[in-house]
Amino acid sequence: MSYLDNIFFAIVLAIGFGFFAKNVKKLIRNIKLGQDVDRKDRQNERFKNMAMIALGQSKMVRRPIAGILHILVYVGFVIINIEMIEIIIDGLFGTHRILSFMGGFYDFLIGSFEILALLVIVSVVIFFIRRNIIHLKRFNHIDLKGWAKNDANLIILFETILMVFFLTMNAADLHLQTLSYSHFTQVGSFPVSKFIAPIFNGWSPESVYMIERACWWLHIVGILVFMNYLYYSKHLHILLAFPNTYFADLNAKGKLTNLESVTNEVKLMMDPNADPYAMPAEGTDATPAKFGASDVMDLNWVQLLNAYTCTECGRCTSSCPANLTGKKLSPRKIMMDTRDRLEEVSKNMDTNGGKFVDDGKSLLNDYITKEELWACTTCNACVEECPVSISPLSIIMDMRRYLVMEQSAAPMELNNMMTNIENNGAPWQYNQMDRANWVDEAN
Repeated sequence: MSYLDNIFFAIVLAIGFGFFAKNVKKLIRNIKLGQDVDRKDRQNERFKNMAMIALGQSKMVRRPIAGILHILVYVGFVIINIEMIEIIIDGLFGTHRILSFMGGFYDFLIGSFEILALLVIVSVVIFFIRRNIIHLKRFNHIDLKGWAKNDANLIILFETILMVFFLTMNAADLHLQTLSYSHFTQVGSFPVSKFIAPIFNGWSPESVYMIERACWWLHIVGILVFMNYLYYSKHLHILLAFPNTYFADLNAKGKLTNLESVTNEVKLMMDPNADPYAMPAEGTDATPAKFGASDVMDLNWVQLLNAYTCTECGRCTSSCPANLTGKKLSPRKIMMDTRDRLEEVSKNMDTNGGKFVDDGKSLLNDYITKEELWACTTCNACVEECPVSISPLSIIMDMRRYLVMEQSAAPMELNNMMTNIENNGAPWQYNQMDRANWVDEAN
């Protein structure tokens, strides 16, 4: 490889990582649009969650077929890309398999990479069959039409092509090693590509070298393209699963968060010694500007991180009792809608110099309907099923809170119940003085 090639490679590398850094910066900015929430507590539990769920894939294997296939793709793709270290060094300095000095360990690594590459290809082919031939229900739901469906298939194609380039590159390299062509010395172990290498028998060394170089370049450029495509894809969870599981809500799933201002007001009403006209203590949460959430900026930053982390696997929707009984609610769609609205807000800010200009839209109504929100039974099945600790329920509850406390737009049955509680101290429509009458009737 000439110095010109080295310089060109350095430029390609700089462009690839430059765009990636730009996307990461935008991602962080968008997540920070959310309201502040403290998730710095119980750090040992958080690290354990991250290790077990994000790294260990513990919730993925609850559905064994999909779980095992996903682990193969995840582990294979990540470990194979360790070879990026060698590719970058070779590309920058014009060397050939610079890490081969590790001897037997290097042979083990290359051999492992090849076996994993083959397993990745097999796994993604099965994924393609499950999505497009068998038509599993959760992959053919109405909320996975258009881009969401195409994105998944594009990722499958991308991963297959990258692995094919990797194995073909190694096969051509092995063929050139056996010929002792140029700087190709015999290093590495190739348990898979050795079966591909015979196709080059009878080819001129120069032609095989061209194939090797083409696959080398296509492999590295493909990885850089894939890395920058992540921001626009559901596969952003490859990176965000780790912080998302770390910052997940550690409270019991049945425990709902309360507004501090409302809690303090209730305590004040129940305290006979409290001064009802006293000003809130300094540093406490006085009446907020808005109760609940109607748009993405009203949600907290962890909920926005959830939206970007969603894998669109559909486990939440396939276990949602409301969805299973024909209701419009799909927890997966709640997360996808939140991300889509957040991206719309992001583009608005990009167009207007980093500031959001009111576009007359909101997450509520324009993306998520009231019908979807009130269909939720708050059973937490979606939260329990999610393999990366996402909580669609928290977004649903915050939007419900807005409907009730800001717009008085609860369903009639719920409004009647709350009116009865306010007037009668019970959800039933009878006077408080009559509440104990049942005792006399029982006697």
